[in-house]
Amino acid sequence: MPMKPRFLWIMVLAAVFIAGMTNAASTPPKGSAERREILAALRQELKTWTKLDVIFVVKYLKVKDGWAWVTAFPESPDGKSKYEPVEALLHKKAGAWQVMEMRPGGAECEEDPDCADDTRYFRKLKDRFPAVNAEIFPH
Repeated sequence: MPMKPRFLWIMVLAAVFIAGMTNAASTPPKGSAERREILAALRQELKTWTKLDVIFVVKYLKVKDGWAWVTAFPESPDGKSKYEPVEALLHKKAGAWQVMEMRPGGAECEEDPDCADDTRYFRKLKDRFPAVNAEIFPH
């Protein structure tokens, strides 16, 4: 017995919807290779600037199409020292995550209107990196 066209249409729409959902920005689970690689790249970038070994308490992490946005709180491995929050845009190139930009923090950001205003900051970041999908940004 042939399927009714309406049923076929519903099945096609469901497939498109499910495919769209699986392509949404996602948060790599704790312990996943992708999460470890992203945080390792961020850790290395911070070490270059600060000479500190840190671990991260991740507040926000979204990934899509080889781009990631991270908001994290670095601290010493023993948890005794806490540092300013870090926000960064990363891109996966040639199989490795690279920090493309770290958002200025503290007074440096507060004095810059393009940094202090989240909407303006993320719009300008998207302009500078047009390939990034804005779904990864927290705002």
